[in-house]
Amino acid sequence: MNIQFNPEDFKCKRPFHVEPTNIVSVNDDMQRVTDEASAMNKRIHYYSRLTSPADRALVAPDHVLPAPDEIYVYSPLGTAFKVDSCTDGYGKNSSIVTIFMIWNTMMGTSILSIPWGIKQAGFTSGIILILLMGVLTLYCCYRVVKSRKMIPLLDTSNWEFPDVCKYYFGSFGQWSSLLFSMVSLVGAMVVYWVLMSNFLFNTGKFIYNFVHDINVTDIVPGTNGSNKVICPSAASGHLPRNGSVLFSSGNDTGFQLFEKWWNKSQTVPFYLVAILLPLLNLKSPSFFAKFNVLGTVSVVYLVLLVTVKAAHLGIHLEYNWFTENEFFVPEFRIQFPQLTGVLTLAFFIHNCVITLLQNNRNQENNVRDLSIAYFLVGLTYLFVGVIIFASFPSPPLSKECIEQNFLDNFPSDDIMSFVARIFLLFQMMTVYPLLGYLARVQLLRQFFGNAYPSIFHVLILNIAIVGAGVAMAIFYPNIGGIIRYSGATCGLAFVFVYPSLIYVISQHRAGQLTWPALIIHIFIILLGLANLIAQFLL
Repeated sequence: MNIQFNPEDFKCKRPFHVEPTNIVSVNDDMQRVTDEASAMNKRIHYYSRLTSPADRALVAPDHVLPAPDEIYVYSPLGTAFKVDSCTDGYGKNSSIVTIFMIWNTMMGTSILSIPWGIKQAGFTSGIILILLMGVLTLYCCYRVVKSRKMIPLLDTSNWEFPDVCKYYFGSFGQWSSLLFSMVSLVGAMVVYWVLMSNFLFNTGKFIYNFVHDINVTDIVPGTNGSNKVICPSAASGHLPRNGSVLFSSGNDTGFQLFEKWWNKSQTVPFYLVAILLPLLNLKSPSFFAKFNVLGTVSVVYLVLLVTVKAAHLGIHLEYNWFTENEFFVPEFRIQFPQLTGVLTLAFFIHNCVITLLQNNRNQENNVRDLSIAYFLVGLTYLFVGVIIFASFPSPPLSKECIEQNFLDNFPSDDIMSFVARIFLLFQMMTVYPLLGYLARVQLLRQFFGNAYPSIFHVLILNIAIVGAGVAMAIFYPNIGGIIRYSGATCGLAFVFVYPSLIYVISQHRAGQLTWPALIIHIFIILLGLANLIAQFLL
């Protein structure tokens, strides 16, 4: 068994040192320690649980730690394993793996709303805002990564960012970080429910029409040809329901009955309850973590879909800097905060970035790898958003027709869009229980000290979360709006306020705070506050 450690990590791991004379059968593969050594090992583990990790009162002092070549790892049963190497870092991940882990974690449902956000902000201002928000959120994420090292005289090697907030702001920091973390998790779960309802509806509609050889066209304006683009919100000013016209069918009554029981907002959101609510109540959703690769596959396929569609549709741009006409939007629009709200969540990884970077083999490359990951994420957002906006066929359709989920601009019988919806539906159905598990762990463990106090507690929490998703899918199925509200809310704390305040306080305590640094970080906090307020005004 090959177990690897970083020498800098010894102080937080505190391995128990047993003299070689207390190791029995050293030459055996399964080495054993004496009963006395095993008992001492258990005693030290017991002492370490009596206090928090930050309290060093019962932690073994440095001088009792053995040299790196004498380190053994012991199980409570008295088994000893020799540590073969101490030079490979905290984890086994190379920089390239770390970069794509961050990229995969950050890329989420926000990518579907980026073209809509660019439309709301204007083409030129949309591109500028994506670049500026990427740089700003990267800097704030950098401040999160560095926040633990600014705390003196404490071993913070196993701290997460909420622990840092608790250190600086006490119980207020602890509970407020929990609140905003729950906002981000529940907001993501609500968006997932709305999108899953959408994808399940369109997938079921495609399969039913294909099996029954039904030719249906949606009652919405659209282009002609094999690469059809539609404008669902043109007629009514809101997202469509089931509006469609039957052209040829052997059983008109059966089709009408299908549309009655397969309704995007009235029935499909409830069908998902029967599938996902039982999965949320599982004690451990580790099985679903195996499907994490689907996220990467889905994003790659979306990029491919966007590229193919743009190649067929061509580029349709006209620059009107401040005036709007029938088919095009101005380059700069007053609704630009709607894009900044979406981007706050699109670039949000601040509450888990420390955990991701801890697994990086070369810790000195953390800042570089984080910067490269942000660059790749911003490049992906720019590519999808710019290409969809530029290739949207105007005329005959107006750029205002770009939907909050750009897949809604392709009809349900479009093959490439059907495959994308299948990918995304399955991916979201596997990620949703993981998000529910994270929400359960954070909330129930904080209140009850146990992530699974009873099936009753877990069921009540899951019913509340699922109920919020169903309600939104029925009454407010606008993912762009949900993303920007939840993004601006949780981003106010984790992206703008806490990283900046922690840096200012730590620099002030060290006597190194300068006026330019103070002004810059106060300005960042004000930007976050303005971003949140603007979501409710526009």
